Amino acid sequence: MTSNERPRGTTGAFVALLLAVLSFSLLQTMVVPALPDLQRELGASPTTTAWLISSFLLTSSVGTVIIGRLGDMFGKRRLLLVSLVILAAGTLLAALAGALPGSIGVLIAARAVQGLGAGTFPLAFGIVRESFPRDRVPVAIGTVSAIFGIGFGVGLVVPGPIIDALGWPWLFWAALVVILIAVATVAVFVDRDRPGLGGRVDWAGGAVLTVALTALLLTISQSRMWAPGVVAALAAVAVLAFAGFLVLESRLTAPLIDLRLLRRRALVTANLTALIIGFGMYGAFTLVPQLVQAPATAGYGFGATVTESGLYLLPMAVTMLFAGPLAGRLGPRLGFSTTLVTACVIGAAGFTLFAVGHPYSWAIAAGAGVLGVGIGFAFSALANVVVGAVGPHETGEATGVNTIVRTIGGSLGAQVATAVVGATTLAGTGLPTATGYTTAFAVSAVALVVAALVALAGAPRPVR
Repeated sequence: MTSNERPRGTTGAFVALLLAVLSFSLLQTMVVPALPDLQRELGASPTTTAWLISSFLLTSSVGTVIIGRLGDMFGKRRLLLVSLVILAAGTLLAALAGALPGSIGVLIAARAVQGLGAGTFPLAFGIVRESFPRDRVPVAIGTVSAIFGIGFGVGLVVPGPIIDALGWPWLFWAALVVILIAVATVAVFVDRDRPGLGGRVDWAGGAVLTVALTALLLTISQSRMWAPGVVAALAAVAVLAFAGFLVLESRLTAPLIDLRLLRRRALVTANLTALIIGFGMYGAFTLVPQLVQAPATAGYGFGATVTESGLYLLPMAVTMLFAGPLAGRLGPRLGFSTTLVTACVIGAAGFTLFAVGHPYSWAIAAGAGVLGVGIGFAFSALANVVVGAVGPHETGEATGVNTIVRTIGGSLGAQVATAVVGATTLAGTGLPTATGYTTAFAVSAVALVVAALVALAGAPRPVR
C-alpha cells in the first residue's frame, strides 16, 4: 500500500479508536473528585472508599497485557469490542450501584469490571499499525496516546459540575453514553480482523501473572494503610509469583509473554523509561488538586472547590491534545528516542515550575500546560518506540507490558508523593507544609531527568 492510498473507512476507524481509548481513560480518574461524596452518601470509611481506585488499578493492570495478547492471537477488533462491552457492563453496574443493597461493595465490584476494559489501549495501537498507511502510523499513534492522557486529565475536570448538578451516578451514565457510541463506531468503521496467530491461551501464565501483579500493586498502594507484616507478606508473594511466572513462560512454546521479546534493547529502554516517567508524572494528578484546594491560610493554597481545582489541570489536557500528534510528526524526523528525551526534559521543567511557583495560581496553570506537552510527547514517543521494535503480531503484547510498567511506576510515584507531602504538617491544622509540596515536585522533576538520561543511553547509536 502506498502513502497516497487511503483505505476505505480509515477516518471513521480512527475516530472509533479515539472514542474507545477515551471511554476507558476517562474512567481512570472520574471517581477521584467524587470520593468525598461517595464516602458520605454511601456511608463508607475512607479505607473502603479507596478501593474504588485500587480495584480498578488491579484489574486494569492484569487486563492490559492479557487482552492485548489475546488480540494478537484472535483478532484485535474482536477483542476491542469485547473490552468495550465489558467496560459498558461495569459502568452500567456502577451507575445502578446507589440503588442496590450493599452499594459501596457493588460499586467496588463494578470498578473492578471496568478495569478489564484496559485492553482498549494496546488493541488500538495494533489496529492502527495493521490498518493505516505506514506514513500515517506515527501521528495516529501519537494522537491515540494523547487522547489516553487527555481522558486522564479531563476525568479530573468534568466530575465537579456533573456531581453538583445531577449527583454522582450521572458520572457513570455519562461515561456509558461515550462507551456505547464507541462500541457502535468500532463495529461499523473498523475493518474485520486479519487472521491472528491463533493457538492455545496460556491460562496458567495469566493466573500466575494476575497473582504477581495483584500482590505487587497491593504492596505499593496499601503500604501506608496495612500492617507491616501484611505488606511484607504481599511483597514476598509478588516476588515468588513473578519468579514462577518467568520459569513457567520460559518453558512454554506459546507463552502469554514472550520473554525474548522483553530482552530487546529498545524495549528494555522503553519499559525502564516508562517506569520512571510513571513515577514522576503521576504525582501531578494527585498533588495539584490537593494543593489548590488547601485554604489560603496555609500559606500556599487557594481554597478552590472540586470544580475549580479541576480547571487548574485543564491546560494540561489542552496541550496534550496538540503535543501527542506533534510528537508523532517529529519522531520520524528526529528519532522517537530523541523525542522521548525531549519529553522528559519538558516534563522536568513543568515540575520545576510547580516546585518554585506553587504559591501563585498562574504558575500552577502554566506548569500544568508545560507538563501536558511533556506527557503528550512522552506517551506518543513511548508507544512509537515500542511499536517500532516489534512485529505486527507482537504489538498488543509489547504495548500492554509497557502500559503495565508505567502503571506500576505511577502507583509507586503517587504513594511516594503522598508520603513526602504528609511528612510535615502545620501545627494545629493537620495540613501539609509548603515545603512538603516543594520537595515532592522536586522529586518528580529529578525523576524525569533520570528518565531522560535512561532514554538517551538507550537511543540507537549511529552507524559509522
